[in-house]
Amino acid sequence: MDRCKFMKKPSLKNINLKNLNFKKLSFKLFKNLPDEQMRITLSTVITLLRIVLAPFIVYAMATQKWGIAFWLFVIAAATDVIDGNLARLFDEKTFLGACLDPIADKILLISCFATLAFVQSPQFSIPQWFVLLVLIKDTIIIVGSSIIFFVKGYLRVLPTVLGKLTTVAQVLFITWLFACYFCHWFPIKTYYAMLTIVSALSIISLLQYLVMGWRQWVNS
Repeated sequence: MDRCKFMKKPSLKNINLKNLNFKKLSFKLFKNLPDEQMRITLSTVITLLRIVLAPFIVYAMATQKWGIAFWLFVIAAATDVIDGNLARLFDEKTFLGACLDPIADKILLISCFATLAFVQSPQFSIPQWFVLLVLIKDTIIIVGSSIIFFVKGYLRVLPTVLGKLTTVAQVLFITWLFACYFCHWFPIKTYYAMLTIVSALSIISLLQYLVMGWRQWVNS
């Protein structure tokens, strides 16, 4: 995810996603954005494809078509790599793309985890507490960021290595589960090991974001 900064004085000339300044978050803000920051680029279309694929993956999971679910998810996960690289390669970084990318990730991952928690399968399934953990983590981050922005008038969002590692681990976990379902494979020890690792990464990354948020709160 690209770095975004929200500060008090807007600067819309020669706007750069790495130093994006806004006075307040509102519909007027988006109207004042240059057209080039809201344009639909090739990388944005690929990001939107990830969102479009999510309901098809959920349907394939619900109907026990694990082979289809596996390949659709692999394609969706690949778009997360392709869109960012294309944006950098063709210098197509936009505010719209920077906002859509993390939204697409959360829609894809949360919808898959939630479906895996409730789908009827003879193999192991995702426990409901894990889905709640993922939802609570994202909710706390979103609500906390909103509070800091509206109270302090400033928000600096920086992607962390741990946050990216957590997302990669979640993607690999889902891909591995689909492969297990499709091949009727039951490596129960590996399942619990991966579930523990992904859960631990989610909790630690949440704590890291909480510390970052607290520092912004006391220093702004």
